[in-house]
Amino acid sequence: MNGQTVAILESRLGAQIVELIAKRGGKPLHAPALSEIPDLEPAFIAKLIGEWEAAPVKAAIFQTGVGTRALFKATDELGLSEKLLALLAASTVIVRGPKPTGALNSRGVRIDLVAGDPYTTTEVIAQLDTLQLAGECVVVQRYGGKNVELESWLQAQGATVLEIPVYRWAMPENTQPLADLIAALARHEVAAVVFTSASQVHNLFDYAKTQGTDTTLAAYLNASKVASIGPVCTVALAQFGVHPQIEAKPPKLGPLINALDAALTN
Repeated sequence: MNGQTVAILESRLGAQIVELIAKRGGKPLHAPALSEIPDLEPAFIAKLIGEWEAAPVKAAIFQTGVGTRALFKATDELGLSEKLLALLAASTVIVRGPKPTGALNSRGVRIDLVAGDPYTTTEVIAQLDTLQLAGECVVVQRYGGKNVELESWLQAQGATVLEIPVYRWAMPENTQPLADLIAALARHEVAAVVFTSASQVHNLFDYAKTQGTDTTLAAYLNASKVASIGPVCTVALAQFGVHPQIEAKPPKLGPLINALDAALTN
């Protein structure tokens, strides 16, 4: 990457991406745009399991690996994991991609439907479309934000949606790195910016709005090479007028870094 500055907004895997960029000869600028806050109340989970037992659920959708593991951690602590496993065995289990698949496999859960590559809501809905959902209840393990598209589609099919919030995304407590990133972009010191989730896009622009720089941020970003992890992230960027020059295919970290390396080296 020829010593060029690469901005990274990832939080959870930020250190790993920083290391990968440095190993490829880049100069990492780490500006986490998200803070992961637990949002899983034990009382809610206990109530959920009770309601699930009383009124069987047609389908359960798992969207993230970290959320799936958090759910089972909560049921472990409540002594309800065996009940949850039995309830899942009596439901149709749908997963959004390899991470929730791995988390469920570790618990011996049978998986009935798997969203295809690139693991977006579109692929989840394509799997759900094979089911009769009118009048049925569907459990959705939420990720950091509400999946409005999925919930709206389920409701349009006549299904009742029961969400399991396990964590939510918030603005990081320390926003100075974001301020430093925007200032560096304004000085044209950043060769590339790596986005690994749509939530990062929204938080970055929300922060820029508080600083009065939201109207110029898109232009700053478009002056650099913007790298997107995949279609969902690319759509979020487009909403703010940002046009990624790089999109990982398939939407995974390895292909993203490889594509970025090629773009900065050539």
